[in-house]
Amino acid sequence: MTQIVLGGAGYAGLFRAVDATAAQATLEAAWAAGIRAFDTAPHYGAGQSEERLGRFLGGQPEPAEFAVSTKVGRLLYKDPAASDGTDDFYGAPKRSRRLDYSAAGTRQSVTESLTRLGLTRIDTLLVHDPDNHQPQALAEMVPELGRLRAEGVCSRIGVGVNHVDVALRFVRESPIDVVLIAGRYTLLDRRAEAELLPECARRGIRVLAAGVLNSGILADPLRQATFDYRQAPPDIIGRARTMAERCAAYDVPLRAAALQFPGRHPAIGGTVIGAGSVAEVEDTVAMLKVAVPQDLWDELEQCC
Repeated sequence: MTQIVLGGAGYAGLFRAVDATAAQATLEAAWAAGIRAFDTAPHYGAGQSEERLGRFLGGQPEPAEFAVSTKVGRLLYKDPAASDGTDDFYGAPKRSRRLDYSAAGTRQSVTESLTRLGLTRIDTLLVHDPDNHQPQALAEMVPELGRLRAEGVCSRIGVGVNHVDVALRFVRESPIDVVLIAGRYTLLDRRAEAELLPECARRGIRVLAAGVLNSGILADPLRQATFDYRQAPPDIIGRARTMAERCAAYDVPLRAAALQFPGRHPAIGGTVIGAGSVAEVEDTVAMLKVAVPQDLWDELEQCC
């Protein structure tokens, strides 16, 4: 089974405020379920995700084994005028985000993340959403990450993106170890399958699949028609509902198939789950244990 990674956006207030007690309980539930890998970023809750994860990990008895990935590309600054709900994060500290893909900005970002996390090193550092800054990220950020890797500050470097073409460019033009691709290897969107996954497999690059519920529609297309963080078009809603019907015929929840789907591909090394509450963690863990018959996988392949 592919490794399960707890994403850090949900408990940092994505779409709704989450207080510190609820965030702690979410992390405790994930830990109790055996999850020991965590993906976060300065962007998530303007540093709140890293701070909450750091407090939680710091409270674990020694020796506690876990893996943390975080991201570079946004620096945080105190900002009393920061609006609640900026970038869809609520209840966040009063900080603004500024894009910075320079070498100096990279090192500053990592230093600040280490402080927020309470760690002396980070397992994986990912270039975060460099879509409109690819030349600078490739020329400055990636080499600086390579230096940090050589210094032992991290073990692996990579890129975390939503777009296959961006991921492919970094795979082909930089010495990265990891790709986190969000929303592009799911039951509804398999754009990563044609080129990205085979290319990563050939190069020995680990792939983490995130956004596997496509921002909600694959959780329950009858109640939530959100795809890629916006209203889903009719054809996407139709496909998702057809999948749900096929799953129901086998007494399998659609979200169980959606959560398990990425891990069936040999190039996928981990699935990042977006659970932001105890109930979501517990439901996700339960869905990952649901037996999905091969006949259902075959029907999902053929119908949609």
